[in-house]
Amino acid sequence: MEVRGTMGEQVLGADVGGTYTDFLVVDRENTGIRIAKVLTTPGNQAQGFLDGVTELGLKSSAVRTIVHGTTIATNAILERKGSRCGLITTRGFRDTLELRRRTRPHVFGLHGSFEPIIPRDLRLEIDERIDAEGNVLVPLDEEGVPSLVAQLRGLGVEGIVIHFIHAYANPTHERRCRDLVHETWPEIGVTLGSEIMPEVREFERGSTAAINGYVQPIISRYLDSLTGELLKRGFEQELLIMQGNGGMMDAPLAKSHAVHTVMSGPAAGALAAGRTGIQSGFPNLIACDMGGTSFDVSLVIGGEPAVTREKELDYSVPVHVPMIDVHTIGAGGGSIARINEAGILQVGPESAGADPGAIAYGRGGCEPTVTDANLVLGRFNSETITGITGATKLETVRAAMVDKIGKCLGLDPVETGAAILTVANNAMAGAIRFISVEKGHDPRDFALFAFGGAGPLHATALARELGIPTVLVPRFPGITSALGCVVADVRHDFGQSVGRSLREIAGSDADAILLNQVKCGHELIARENVAVEEIEVSHEADLLYAGQSHVIRIPIESPGFDPIAVLETFVERYRERFEAELPEMRPVLMALRTAIIGRRPRLDLAHLAPKAGERLEDAATSVRRAYFDGTWHETPVFVRERLPLGIQLKGPAIFEQMDATTVVEPDDTLVVDEVGNLIITVSDKTQARKGKQS
Repeated sequence: MEVRGTMGEQVLGADVGGTYTDFLVVDRENTGIRIAKVLTTPGNQAQGFLDGVTELGLKSSAVRTIVHGTTIATNAILERKGSRCGLITTRGFRDTLELRRRTRPHVFGLHGSFEPIIPRDLRLEIDERIDAEGNVLVPLDEEGVPSLVAQLRGLGVEGIVIHFIHAYANPTHERRCRDLVHETWPEIGVTLGSEIMPEVREFERGSTAAINGYVQPIISRYLDSLTGELLKRGFEQELLIMQGNGGMMDAPLAKSHAVHTVMSGPAAGALAAGRTGIQSGFPNLIACDMGGTSFDVSLVIGGEPAVTREKELDYSVPVHVPMIDVHTIGAGGGSIARINEAGILQVGPESAGADPGAIAYGRGGCEPTVTDANLVLGRFNSETITGITGATKLETVRAAMVDKIGKCLGLDPVETGAAILTVANNAMAGAIRFISVEKGHDPRDFALFAFGGAGPLHATALARELGIPTVLVPRFPGITSALGCVVADVRHDFGQSVGRSLREIAGSDADAILLNQVKCGHELIARENVAVEEIEVSHEADLLYAGQSHVIRIPIESPGFDPIAVLETFVERYRERFEAELPEMRPVLMALRTAIIGRRPRLDLAHLAPKAGERLEDAATSVRRAYFDGTWHETPVFVRERLPLGIQLKGPAIFEQMDATTVVEPDDTLVVDEVGNLIITVSDKTQARKGKQS
């Protein structure tokens, strides 16, 4: 734990990751901060949260707000460890989740497998039918609902999803079915597809509703357990939960809308990246979060993370709720290196996690990981790994790497470690290309924002591979997602399908939909009772040409929705994207969307600035041999928080702090900015070598 300054009324941000649980406590009245990093407890994540509260020594009377980011929902889906959930749907549509879209997991192969979130024996049908205009064609068979509930109850379900065809146009059947379910089984959690995603596309709406029902019991149990334990310790403050859209909501709402917690941890990190970049003069960032289990990449433009409403969390498992566009691969410090069946070195996606962790942790791990490779190459000191006591000696790690990897490839320990990092870095560079190049952005136009406990170890190598000129390492890389929780605003997103020709839409009809969404947003924020300084409202419209399937989203004004102005903007955006105009085509307004943002008091990130030293010598601790580009270098090691602000130096260098280690490679240069962030200018070693040869 690190403590600085006196502490008054405090805000606690906490992010539970796959390996570590991170904490940041900020006093908004002065410059007091506390940070802590404890090992995640996979069997009961609430215990790791409470361990951190204990280490921080927090007093309940001093804490004003607790904001929590979590990976519980995300991991439950990816690992298929959610609850046993039942589905009641329109007769004839039992297999919508299984039929899905005509896509393949491997483009050039016919192999692959898919397992629906809800198995077929738990998907039941009932007579009812509503058409796309909202007209009732077949009334709901109300007498049949109790028997379906009894059947699902006998099958041991923990939650029920109700997903009727075209319920977005008329939700009365879904709502009546929910009432009948609760008459028979009052305590069961029920998810309505029309509430989670009131939009067209039956498969996507059904999948999103199924995910909510799948993770809802798990999230509910976790939050009940955590709030109960916090109450025992005297914490009566409202517990706020991060959403994947970068906003937050109160715990009761999170229990009923659990799908909105998917990717909340990475979203918090991207949000903090945007705030840090603005303050440091880098509004356009590629944010890279490398933790112990995963590598998360997101794009930040103008200080705002890109938001998507069409995320596929796993193969054929779309999640169509607004969330920050984060691309994730299994590449973290704990990613396991192995020789695959083809005799090729592979790193990840399997991870050693927090337990047993890397070999270097000395907790029983026996499989080489990226962390072990960095240790063998001298990138960090095993005695300084946060939360680890009794770390394994270097020679033991070297021997294990040769035994598991090196002897199969004819490599010594150092060559093995270098090979592991090369493979891992290539995978991470591919993830960055996916979020940038494949979406029309040149990585060279951005700075790379490196965070997570392992991100700053690999940042300059990744930037060099992609031609990114600058790396920004925040003051607390390993606590960045917790910082995102502290700076997050309250946010709720609403959408309503329209599906009508734009030329047929009356401005007053569109305004009525948007105003109703604004009303719902204000009511939610009032119910949550979170202190906000102001409430901002923004509107968007989804449009396409009739016969097409992918929409273009444009900002709109309301009240005063003007179909002519909207059409002009749509035509302009379509021309920019596809270099084409289609005046003979019929524009269709597919959906109207509203974002309600309750702005919380702004945190000045200067509060995070260290009590810097006056001389570089004050920060120097030792010189360690580190391996770069096939050569050992005598590399100075510094305590980061003692670095003088404004100091400039040239690599190689290693900077150690409680939550992360930063590596600056040879020929790269570094400047410490006024709030303690590290700004690294990445050298072009290829050009340097050519110059030396000439």
